[in-house]
Amino acid sequence: MDLFSFIKPKNELEASADTGSQNRPFVPDAMWIKCPRCNTMMLATDMEENLRVCTKCGHHFKMSARERIQLLSDSGTFVEFDADMESKNILDFPNYDKKLADAKAKTGEKESVITGVTKIDGIDVVLCVMDPFFIMGSMGTVTGEKITRAFEYATENALPVIVCTVSGGARMQEGIMSLMQMAKTSGAVKRHSDAGLLYITVLTDPTTGGVTASFAMEGDIILSEPNALVAFAGPRVIEQTIRQKLPKDFQTAEFVLEKGFIDAVVKREDLKKTLSKLLALHGCSAKEDE
Repeated sequence: MDLFSFIKPKNELEASADTGSQNRPFVPDAMWIKCPRCNTMMLATDMEENLRVCTKCGHHFKMSARERIQLLSDSGTFVEFDADMESKNILDFPNYDKKLADAKAKTGEKESVITGVTKIDGIDVVLCVMDPFFIMGSMGTVTGEKITRAFEYATENALPVIVCTVSGGARMQEGIMSLMQMAKTSGAVKRHSDAGLLYITVLTDPTTGGVTASFAMEGDIILSEPNALVAFAGPRVIEQTIRQKLPKDFQTAEFVLEKGFIDAVVKREDLKKTLSKLLALHGCSAKEDE
């Protein structure tokens, strides 16, 4: 028999040799967020209160579509379009059904874009917001259809359109049907433009592929959040193709701004105010509720 088994601890603090770990306060990992840009650890609550922007370096974390709608819309004014539309596995692509189910469970959304009509400082606008957490905002047939319908509604009702983009590109699981959305959405944008109506795009990180090659870069005014990746092909693809090292800031919003492809880089905290000013400058005014 072990002699020391007869020796009882004097109190609960001596009940275990590993007293330090047992009495250390438990801190859930979700309470802290590490900034991928400056490596600063910050409280998740502080980041949320700062509009999901790093409190030290200003890095803009990804924001869900619902969060961005809440950021831009006047309280209680957003009315969603086509809320029941959702993607199907039209080509019987392997594992696509599971991918869609996982995306719906993760985000609570049925598709990678949310569209609707809302007010920004009292001004009526059609708002389309892509969700980075739904298969990286990839554009499938339903994505393109919802955006096209939103533009058609705006054209019929003489309303400006604001589209907040985030995307890894066209959804490969839907093949050519996904790529066709580039032409369909562009046609709707053209008809809206021919009616003399304003279209503003807000590029967020990342905006790439077929979305960049279509409606994302067709706005009358193109804004971007700081340091967003704005590209058609990613930097690694380009480097492998041309066998050259690209500049460090290549394809960032600031780099694209310098080359003249976008009009302004706007911090998230200033985005609603900037959009409101642009709408007013282009003759869009607040209307009294009927």
